[in-house]
Amino acid sequence: MRKIGVHLSISGGLYRALDKARDLKIQAVQIFLKNSNRWHAKPYSDEDIRKFAEARSRKPDISVFAHSGYLINLAGAGEIHKKSMRAMIDEMRRTAQLDIEYLVIHPGSHGGRGVDDGIGRVAESLNRVLEEEPHTGILLETTAGQGASIGCRFEELRRIIDAIVHANRLGVCLDTCHIFAAGYDISDKNTFDAVVSDFNTIIGLERLKLIHINDSKRECGSRVDRHEHIGKGRIGIGGFRLIVNDARLKPIPMILETPKFNDDEADRMNLKKISGLLK
Repeated sequence: MRKIGVHLSISGGLYRALDKARDLKIQAVQIFLKNSNRWHAKPYSDEDIRKFAEARSRKPDISVFAHSGYLINLAGAGEIHKKSMRAMIDEMRRTAQLDIEYLVIHPGSHGGRGVDDGIGRVAESLNRVLEEEPHTGILLETTAGQGASIGCRFEELRRIIDAIVHANRLGVCLDTCHIFAAGYDISDKNTFDAVVSDFNTIIGLERLKLIHINDSKRECGSRVDRHEHIGKGRIGIGGFRLIVNDARLKPIPMILETPKFNDDEADRMNLKKISGLLK
């Protein structure tokens, strides 16, 4: 069964995201572990963890993923890197407390020091945090290549993976908007097949654990990260029909990160569009 879900808010309590997932009748969900634009948050209480576990037990077949906060930059330097390491270890521990298998992270930005320097810093940082917190897996998310971000090419993620001691705990989250903006054309059958084949050759489909399914406001190769509703962007309905029906990708959960409006109205609209493409 194809698992399709949504990134949902934890406003009012972590467990509320899982209750909303039941309402939406989805099979996968992604959450932030705290405010995504703050370095610190108070520790979870026993009640927070208990309520989350109880809500999850009411939908035991759901796949749950965590996404790290936006401030974390493992490719950074100086004080930013110190804060990022503390925040990363904290978020990994929160992921473990909630019994979530994977934490999705953006590899980071090299800040003008170059891709090689950035990849080295990310790999060194990941080796440290994986030693510090042994119970959580990490998914490196593909990026659009905006600014000095790392991870817009499959080869960059492969280099990070190759430098990790505990590489068995490392996977990849492929974001459709990001790879399209980075220059991987997934809107057409011929180029789509080539992109999936390239991913398999360079990284390996066995490392693909999650797909963020978002249309792109900007054209292929723009290197601009702007998510759009399914079918209303440059990837288009044809591209998403290919994505959701590709036999190689069917075992991989898919999470919508499309724009929100009117509570869950936009999520329901995008879920309906994706469901309507399934064969």
